[in-house]
Amino acid sequence: MNGTPQAHAQPRARACASARAFAVSAASSFAIAGLVAAAVLAAAACGKSKPVLSLYTWSDYIKPELIRRFERERGCRVVLDTFESNEAMYAKLRAGASGYDLLTPSSYMVSLMRAQGMLRRLDHALIPNLAHVDPDYLALASDPAMDHSVPYMISNSGIAYLEGRVRDIVPSWRMFGRQDLRGRMTMFNDMRETVGAALKALGHSINTTDPAELAAAESLLLEWKKNIAKFENEQYKIGLASGEFLLVHAWNGDVFQVRKENPDVRFLVPEEGAIVSCDDLVIPADAREPGLAHAFIDFLHDPAVAAENTAAVSFLCPNKDSYPLLPAEIRDDPGIFMAPEIRARSEFIADIGAANALYVQVWDRLKSAR
Repeated sequence: MNGTPQAHAQPRARACASARAFAVSAASSFAIAGLVAAAVLAAAACGKSKPVLSLYTWSDYIKPELIRRFERERGCRVVLDTFESNEAMYAKLRAGASGYDLLTPSSYMVSLMRAQGMLRRLDHALIPNLAHVDPDYLALASDPAMDHSVPYMISNSGIAYLEGRVRDIVPSWRMFGRQDLRGRMTMFNDMRETVGAALKALGHSINTTDPAELAAAESLLLEWKKNIAKFENEQYKIGLASGEFLLVHAWNGDVFQVRKENPDVRFLVPEEGAIVSCDDLVIPADAREPGLAHAFIDFLHDPAVAAENTAAVSFLCPNKDSYPLLPAEIRDDPGIFMAPEIRARSEFIADIGAANALYVQVWDRLKSAR
């Protein structure tokens, strides 16, 4: 009964009538309550049969149909959250973000996260498809035994441009020094990639810890900054397709996707060599669904799935048995399978430990310079 003063002031006859009405409807009320309880239990059981895999990754980095297939096969849901840089992802996790089951950071960031105890050791018994991982890549990997990480996609950055709109193309990072393209170019909002491009242009290693070499790269970047419209990692794709930007710092896979919208888009690997990176599949130490995360890693390295995913996102999954399944235009594309001489001058981004602070200083000064 309602506990308000108005309810207590009701006439006795009305109260009795209410009591009789309650008595008449009691049986049906209990029946309804039983049905509601059963529905709640059924919903709870349904929820338990639909575990959630929380994936934190780059945007447009897995074919949506493959996610839906995995959901059907495993009776689960996959929830995606995206990041724009390794540093942003790392900062978010260090600030206390939790609940993620699977991440795709680049290898150099994986090394740092592993050293800080942020990652779970992998159970190879749950990932039989590791047998298909390309051994040529593993020979260069920072975690060749795949103790804490499994390679997901290999990418290399380079230069994309609109054919017919940019004259005198030279396959060099120094294209960003072109004053005639001022305001129509972009470079990555990514410390290691962008500083690495300047280091390569100067003939230095992208993993140098020499302050003098980094100072030279900073000076070169300050000159390039006068010509570029902005530092960013996502909008350059739309801008290049529309013609807003004519020449951009780009990841190979992004460019091949953009080319589907604008066939005039071209991609080149600079003659000084590319910055090569591999994004790895890793499970956070505090993952809520580690078993499901292992299952998703195994799913992605099924050769047929790996080939379908590579064809969709245009980055290369280093799965040796998927290569024969790829379309010819991918197998023969030098932007994906680089020429041996260019590959020899290219480098993987490495974890440089405490020397990373030198890069941070260069990057901070560059971003704040006018």
